[in-house]
Order: sequence, then structure tokens, then C-alpha cells
Amino acid sequence: QVQLDESGGGLVQAGGSLRLSCAASGRTFTNYAMGWFRQAPGKGREFVAAISWGGGRTYYADTVKGRFTIFRDNDKNTVYLQMNSLTPEDTAAYYCVADRTYGGTRPYQYAYWGQGTQVTVSS
Repeated sequence: QVQLDESGGGLVQAGGSLRLSCAASGRTFTNYAMGWFRQAPGKGREFVAAISWGGGRTYYADTVKGRFTIFRDNDKNTVYLQMNSLTPEDTAAYYCVADRTYGGTRPYQYAYWGQGTQVTVSS
């Protein structure tokens, strides 16, 4: 079983940066692929980024490629999402996710979800 707890969201001006953290607990954490989804008001949950359990492989949505970086520190049981050059279109609730299979881009492909952390980008 895996529990995911996100933090680091907040209000930032366009062009600014935020780093989201996802603290994970569970005896099989290092064997799980991790990722991030986001959900803006009135929209469905959108894939953002994924990372393999060893951290050697990553995948990004086209909308964030080149601006966001996903990485993990397994010694701290923590996954991060570094977000740079933020725009108002990045405003959403961001969710940390985990599953045994790497590379999924659909919500149903992830078994474990955090509660979400709000990111708001002002103009």
C-alpha cells in the first residue's frame, strides 16, 4: 500500500517557479513508478509527468516539456516536480500518483493518488 502527500503549491506570478513535493510511505515505494496529474476548474485530470522507480526514465506532456522537471529522492521517499516559466494556464490542482507500471498517461492507469495541492499562477 502507498500513501502520497503533496505540498509546495501556492500563488505565484507568471514567469515564476514552484517546486512541488510528494512524500510517499509504504514498504514497496522504491518499486513504484510515480507521476503528476493536474486538474483545472471545469476540466478533467490531465497528465503532466512520469518517472520510473529508479529515476532513470522520465516522460512529459507536451504542454510542460522544457519547463517542468520531475525527479525523485528514494532515500527520502519523495518525488518532486520543479515548475519553471509558469503561466496562468498552469493553474490547477496538482496530484501525485503512483503505480507499478511506468509510462501511463491516463488517470485509470494509476492506483494511488494524493489529495492534491493547489497551484495558482497570476498574470
